[in-house]
Amino acid sequence: MHTPPGFAPSHRLPAVLPGTALAFAYAGSRLVVRGSVETPTIPTLDELVAAGLDGTRRYLGEIGGVACVAVELADVAPPTGFAAASLRSFFFRLPDPLLAIAARAFQVADFDGSHRHCGRCGAPTRDRDGERAKECPSCGLVAYPRVSPAMMALVTRGRELLLARSARFAPGVYSALAGFVEPGETVEDCIRREVREEVGVEIGEPVYFASQSWAFPHSLMIAFTAEYAGGEIRLEDPEIDDARWFALDALPSLPSQLSIARHLIDATVERLRAT
Repeated sequence: MHTPPGFAPSHRLPAVLPGTALAFAYAGSRLVVRGSVETPTIPTLDELVAAGLDGTRRYLGEIGGVACVAVELADVAPPTGFAAASLRSFFFRLPDPLLAIAARAFQVADFDGSHRHCGRCGAPTRDRDGERAKECPSCGLVAYPRVSPAMMALVTRGRELLLARSARFAPGVYSALAGFVEPGETVEDCIRREVREEVGVEIGEPVYFASQSWAFPHSLMIAFTAEYAGGEIRLEDPEIDDARWFALDALPSLPSQLSIARHLIDATVERLRAT
């Protein structure tokens, strides 16, 4: 999910937060909305408080001059007129700009809730002045929101795409290969290792495509294309159920159009068809 146009991010909570601020509230891992999951609306802060819901507030910034705030609630059932569900449940139901801010809010609230104590000495942490971070007043450790870089590679062989599926995918869905960067790796090292480990194939020089923040729970997806350089498909990773070469006119079911994987595949198909 990309930073929406017109959104100005900030971590500094204003001295006076207007009641008209959009409240991206989470009860545990569930986004709380007005209305229903099928017809959701992001509530204002006044509407949230009037419903008896309030908690720790973290400022996110403004969109179109309207303040946005993440609110961490107790994990309770929403009152009448409100609904709560996982962020994925609101795909294609919330406008993309609000969905992107909701994803940012989830990561901010998750960081706040999971860093109440120092990971080194166990003392309670406090907000660090001037940046979105926690610091330990006892040992001085500073913790920043976790961002996990994950590389994605769409391997091409002429007019064919190498796609794979995991057991966690919806039935019949295939996607590009992906995996997380390990300590000490470069981006290029990670891409080559993941492709080799997952399907036993060697690739040429990776070519950058785009990146996307993916709040499940705190990934930064960085997508590349790469030309096939050798090897036969071997399923080396137990997480991979199947992998195969697909012709452009015989593609399987693909990931959601909100995902960078789908954008990567669609753009590559368009490019190859034009050659």
